[in-house]
Amino acid sequence: INAEYMGANTERFVEVRAGLNTTADEILESIRRNDPEVSPSQIFAVASILEGAPYINGSPQNTLTPGLEELAERHEVYIGGDDFKSGQTKFKSVLVDFLISAGIKVESIVSYNHLGNNDGKNLAAPAQFRSKEISKAGVVDDMVAANKLLYKEGEHPDHCIVIKYVPHVGDSKRAMDEYTSSIFMNGTNTLVIHNTCEDSLLAAPLMLDLVVLCELMTRITYKVKGRSEFQSFRSVLSILSYMLKAPLVPKGTPVINALMKQQRAITNLLCACVGLPPDGDMGLEHRLRQ
Repeated sequence: INAEYMGANTERFVEVRAGLNTTADEILESIRRNDPEVSPSQIFAVASILEGAPYINGSPQNTLTPGLEELAERHEVYIGGDDFKSGQTKFKSVLVDFLISAGIKVESIVSYNHLGNNDGKNLAAPAQFRSKEISKAGVVDDMVAANKLLYKEGEHPDHCIVIKYVPHVGDSKRAMDEYTSSIFMNGTNTLVIHNTCEDSLLAAPLMLDLVVLCELMTRITYKVKGRSEFQSFRSVLSILSYMLKAPLVPKGTPVINALMKQQRAITNLLCACVGLPPDGDMGLEHRLRQ
C-alpha cells in the first residue's frame, strides 16, 4: 500500500466556500479549471485518493477541506492530519493535561520558537505563520473544556505563539515556554522551559510510525451484530491523532489532544484486534482483598 505525504513547507490556509471545495465534485471541478485557490497539497491529496492511497497531511494548513473528506469517503480511502507533533507541542499537551488534572488553573501560555531551516524561513511569511499558529494554539482546548470547575463556559487561557527565523541555528530548533497558573490562596505558579530539538530528526520517525499505523488500518475490518459484511473505519483516520498537532476527526466527533488519551486509543484498538482486554489503570486485582 502507498501512503502519500505533503509534509513539506507550510502553505497558507485556503478559503473554504461553496463552489470551491466544500464537496467532492467542487474540488474536482476547481482543479479542472485551475482555480488559483486550490493549493499544491490539495492536488497531491486528490491524486492520492483517486489512486486509492492514504494521504496524511504533515503540515498545518487546511489541505483536507470538506470536499477532500467527502472524496475520501466516496473512494473509501484513509486521510489523516494535520501537522506532525514532535517537540514543543507534544510536551505542551502532556504538561497542560497534568496541570489541569491536578487542579492547577493554567492562566497563560507563551510559546516562543526560533529555527533556521527551510521550515523556519517559510514560516517567516505571515500567511504561512498563521497556519502554524492555528495548529499549535488548539492543543489545550479539550483539556480546558473538560474541567468545568476550573474554567467557566467560554473561559480559556491566554495563548501566545511566536516563531522567528534565525538562519545560524539551522535544524536545531529552540523552543521556550512560559506557563503561568493560579494556585491555592490566590498564589501564582510559573514554569519556564527551554527545549532544543533537532527538528527533522524528530519528524522523520513520526513519518515512519504514521505510515506503519495507516497501513495497518487498511488491513483491519470489523462487523457489527446484525450485519453480514465486514467494513473499514471511517475515512478520516482520527486514530493517528497521537502523532499530529491539530487532529482531524470525522464530522460531529470530539477532538482529543491529551497525549495519553491519544496513546490509549491506539493501544486499546490493537488490544481489541488480538482479543485482549482494554489497557486500564484501575488495577482492581491488586487492590481488593479477594
